[in-house]
Amino acid sequence: MSDETGIPHALLRIAHQPRVRDFLSAAVQEGRLSHAYLFIGVPGAGMHEAAEALAQCVICDNGGDGSCGECIRVAHHTHPDVKYYAPEGVSSYLVDQIRSILEDVQLTPVRAKTKVYILDGADRLRGAAANALLKTIEEPRSGVIFILIARSADAMLPTIVSRCQQVPFRVIPPASDS
Repeated sequence: MSDETGIPHALLRIAHQPRVRDFLSAAVQEGRLSHAYLFIGVPGAGMHEAAEALAQCVICDNGGDGSCGECIRVAHHTHPDVKYYAPEGVSSYLVDQIRSILEDVQLTPVRAKTKVYILDGADRLRGAAANALLKTIEEPRSGVIFILIARSADAMLPTIVSRCQQVPFRVIPPASDS
């Protein structure tokens, strides 16, 4: 479901990032979603909200209405086909953590047609963990979308960055109390 501009309701929450919202909306509406996105920006720029909204658009039979059972499950982080990850190591992702993701990628989705993997702190993928993820991103399985969230692409494996659709998020100025 979308508003009069055709933007899916789930993506309307990205109000402070109109370029990102419009870019993702066009990809959803035109059916040209990438298998991997790299959301780049500072904390608080809305990257997590955008990742969740995009996941809703992908999972929802109504195109991201934001209010159906599937969208609510995504918002509550309880949808079995949308997985959220953060580095479990002191300073980076663990190899076993990435291997577990890659094993899950091979499984058929439970409720939806597509599985979405959201990796926060993707700029903390190092060594063997980064290389393990790279192979899957290089040879994507259909019905799988990765959303990597990072402060900067500079700290990431260049081959991972090159396989992702980069989506820059601008700094959101603080609200004034005038």
